[in-house]
Amino acid sequence: MLTQDRHCAILNLLKTKSSVTLLELTTLLNTSESTIRRDLTALDKAGKLRKVYGGATSIDFYTADEKDIHTKHDLQITEKNLIAKKAASLVKPHDLIYIDAGTTTELIIDHLTEKKATYITNGIIHAQKLTDKGFKAFIIGGQLKKSTGAIIGTTSIENLQPYNFTKGFFGTNGISLQAGFSTPDSVEACVKKTALKHCQEAYILADSTKFDQITPITFANLEDAIIITDILKDKKYLDYTNIMEVL
Repeated sequence: MLTQDRHCAILNLLKTKSSVTLLELTTLLNTSESTIRRDLTALDKAGKLRKVYGGATSIDFYTADEKDIHTKHDLQITEKNLIAKKAASLVKPHDLIYIDAGTTTELIIDHLTEKKATYITNGIIHAQKLTDKGFKAFIIGGQLKKSTGAIIGTTSIENLQPYNFTKGFFGTNGISLQAGFSTPDSVEACVKKTALKHCQEAYILADSTKFDQITPITFANLEDAIIITDILKDKKYLDYTNIMEVL
């Protein structure tokens, strides 16, 4: 089978399945794993699919799944630390900072040095780490979501109303041109949306694996926040929002 024909077959399969494995492709196309890997690399560089471990996903891959906080903690840890360090450097004296629950936002606290700022969070772990390090910190009230350690719900939204944050740092499960910033939980999305609207400057902290991903609920549009991320292969997002890439 010609290379062009294999590429067409792979992309057609992704239109129906959203994700494929190397085993599926080698069986379907009756070719070697090394050839399929080269095909996926070429298609990934061309922006026609996303190459992942063991296979590939379609661009703007949709998922409703959400990993728990323990599973997510060690994923892309090097990139997350670089992103968190950049975010922490943006905090200035007398800032009123909102820190969203999440594994990348939690790492900000490891790099914070500004004791003259005030920190508000909806993350149980975040609040504990902030107080342990001697920062002035407050946690909003509401229902505890065990899987992410986030405080959510109508009480949380009400608690956020009086605040005018100078800066806010948010996590996200997905970033796409089609759906903006998204997350699987509708209740958690409402808290994110409310907090973000109360920020003079909003930052989304997301490693590059979050791009071209869609989860069920959009909580903000791309133009609503600056993205802090690692190096992006696909620069198309630069046309829609401000992006800080960290090395």
